[in-house]
Amino acid sequence: MSNNKTVSVGSLSNRDTITGMVIIAFMFFMFGFTSWINAILIPYFKISFDLTHVQSYLVTFAFYISYLLFSVPASYLLKKVGFKKGMMIGFWVMSTGAFLFVPAAITFTYELFLLGLFSIGAGLALLQSAANPYITILGPKERAAQRFSIMGICNKGAGILAPLLFAAVIFRATDSGMLDSLDTMTLDQKNTVLRELIQRVIVPYACVGTFLFLIGLFIRYSPLPEIDTEHESDELAQANSSKTSILQFPHLVLGAFAIFLHVGTQVISIDTVISYAATMNLNLIEAKVFPSYTLTAQICAYFVGIFFIPKFMTQLTALKASTIFGAILTLMIIYAEGDVTFLGHTNDISLWFVVMLGLANSLVWAGVWPLALDGLGRFTKVGASLMVMGLAGNAILPLIYGYFVDIWDARNAYWVLFPCYMYLIFYAFRGYRLRKWTS
Repeated sequence: MSNNKTVSVGSLSNRDTITGMVIIAFMFFMFGFTSWINAILIPYFKISFDLTHVQSYLVTFAFYISYLLFSVPASYLLKKVGFKKGMMIGFWVMSTGAFLFVPAAITFTYELFLLGLFSIGAGLALLQSAANPYITILGPKERAAQRFSIMGICNKGAGILAPLLFAAVIFRATDSGMLDSLDTMTLDQKNTVLRELIQRVIVPYACVGTFLFLIGLFIRYSPLPEIDTEHESDELAQANSSKTSILQFPHLVLGAFAIFLHVGTQVISIDTVISYAATMNLNLIEAKVFPSYTLTAQICAYFVGIFFIPKFMTQLTALKASTIFGAILTLMIIYAEGDVTFLGHTNDISLWFVVMLGLANSLVWAGVWPLALDGLGRFTKVGASLMVMGLAGNAILPLIYGYFVDIWDARNAYWVLFPCYMYLIFYAFRGYRLRKWTS
């Protein structure tokens, strides 16, 4: 197969489809590895730099705000150079961000770490702008949620491994006692210990930067087929003949906001669970596994998506059930109380409802994307960039959560999730059907 092979939407061979699925699945694994490691970077930086909750959640802000800034430019770059070259550039930008961790650790500079995270997010914005529409149009529309579930397993599987691998590489058996004794140290002793702790990221992130650079080269010269999204069918061209802007597609705009809220709720459920566990007297060494529990719950639901959609239920039905379940779990987090012992942990039961949000969040992304991109035709790449801009919700909502933690408490701060799930319920039942703006 030629490395420059270009095919139109709907004309992919089985070989093209399988090739595309395998390579994009590997990309989603890397998305997950670089994204979900933030779950442990937040408490890691909070300890190392002695940060407030809001300051520590600048990790997610710096990482995901780049989606808001670079998604639309990414779509125009993809229109110019195509999917494959665009993906290569995306991995190279991520590589640059990973390498920035080295001088950041040497100089003990939190702001430089945030710049590195911003660069990694910028590269991911380009990759997400390419990979999500690609997997949406890689096969039948009614099976899009099934394909996204497969991608989700790769993404969240990497998310399970990333915090655990980071903890295994960075933390040592003696660190638990050291972290507990920080408050009793002199200022000089504390600074020495924290500088040594932060410099442990140098070798791992130098390796990650090198690996990401090599992946970019691999994608560029891989047999991944180039899909042409610029030419529409006659029927679609006629339907979109009066359209001059993606803002004329209400179901897309509302879908982008749904993604904004969905990813925000998802990252809160994963990136805050360690801090919430700390309020129950679980230290970082014990609590580090809880993001993996949340991601495992998501993977379990992805298997439901693979085996049940569309044979036993539609992807729309799965979306409706997921959004309602998320709203119910939010109320359980806030109101359910009582200590339980499970998987060797003794903590308040509400912590396990945070973990179960993984079940509720799993099929929302897979449900919203095909609904929002339906019928866009030549607007697909730009429309996808608007959807990827929605990932800025990962930057905004954790900061809002952190703000309410500082003025209320960690449990009541989860109220920020409830209006998010209510809007997602609206989109699942009504918003996706709107094809024109009406008064």
